[in-house]
Amino acid sequence: MAGPLKGVRIIEIAGIGPGPFAAMMLADMGADVIRVDRAAAVRGIATDPGLDVLQRGRRNIALDLKHPDGVATLLDLVGEADALIEGFRPGVMERLGIGPDVCAERNPRLVYGRMTGWGQDGPYAHAAGHDINYIALAGSLAHMGRADSGPVPPLNMVGDFGGGGMLLAYGVVCGLLEASRSGEGQVIDAAMVDGAAVLMSMFWAFSAMGVHDPESRGTNLLDTGAHFYDVYECSDGAYISIGSIEPQFYAELLEHLELTDDPDFARQMDKSAWPDLKRRLTEIFSRRTRDEWCELLEHTDVCFAPVLTMGEAAEHPHNVARGTFTEIAGLRQPAPAPRFSRTAPEVSSPPAHPGQHTRETLLDWGINPERVEELIGSGAARQA
Repeated sequence: MAGPLKGVRIIEIAGIGPGPFAAMMLADMGADVIRVDRAAAVRGIATDPGLDVLQRGRRNIALDLKHPDGVATLLDLVGEADALIEGFRPGVMERLGIGPDVCAERNPRLVYGRMTGWGQDGPYAHAAGHDINYIALAGSLAHMGRADSGPVPPLNMVGDFGGGGMLLAYGVVCGLLEASRSGEGQVIDAAMVDGAAVLMSMFWAFSAMGVHDPESRGTNLLDTGAHFYDVYECSDGAYISIGSIEPQFYAELLEHLELTDDPDFARQMDKSAWPDLKRRLTEIFSRRTRDEWCELLEHTDVCFAPVLTMGEAAEHPHNVARGTFTEIAGLRQPAPAPRFSRTAPEVSSPPAHPGQHTRETLLDWGINPERVEELIGSGAARQA
């Protein structure tokens, strides 16, 4: 196990989406994360690696948290942990008997990370929801899309992962840092609606400055309104991206497109000219293939890149040179990020199956061998 979080022990209560993403981020950085799955999820002995990349780098144990001994065992693990993360609706962990108060009694230094969509309180707190709903209420979704269309959901990266799992991982690490100084743990309330809102901070600033009109989607500097900040279709049906915002970069774009002397394009920041200039660039970029535009514009200061699919991105020379993607147990996937000069992170193992490491992990975390066999025999714990 390598990485800057080496030696940190974290319990992940199995969930979906942002919780596992946060656990993956922490495990990628070297933390010893154990994922606690439901005993009912164990399907027998698994010999092949799992396919869910979000579950890489950590061992998996299976406990029945409706069994008194299953709960008691989890609390024993809490006594040895630095942090716990969970992603249930508010109140579920308390009903299971493993809420933050109970866990704090067992381990006062524990950082207890809670991941929800709406947060632990507020009128929506107990309602169901998904990424699209959280970013909608956060004031994020309304501003994504073109002027001639409705809002366009950006996959589920803004709520679930950027505003959710990443926020939780950040909160847990902040909590661990503070606990190392104070000797006391605390509860981290990470809500996707809060995270999606904070990701919009620059646009709140731009709105106050008069740079971004929040009432006019798709007409602004960074939301596809500007002709110099958009994607364009090429003659082969592929796309390229242009981001020539600063004057020196815009000047280089015009030079490469042989438009330097065109008076219309001199009106870079005149919003009234943007629609017509965009139509002209659309026609210009449609004359060549994506590869031809790459040959002309790559490695310049135009602020250019081809729009790549996942498979294309994994094979692009820049990403290959940096090792942006890796292969683990035959499965291609993004490599850990960010990079560290001294404590380089690495993925310690492929995704595990429910209960794959129950026996070894309980023993490793200090549970008596006889007790481990009793737990497995009673069904409070299950080994795949």
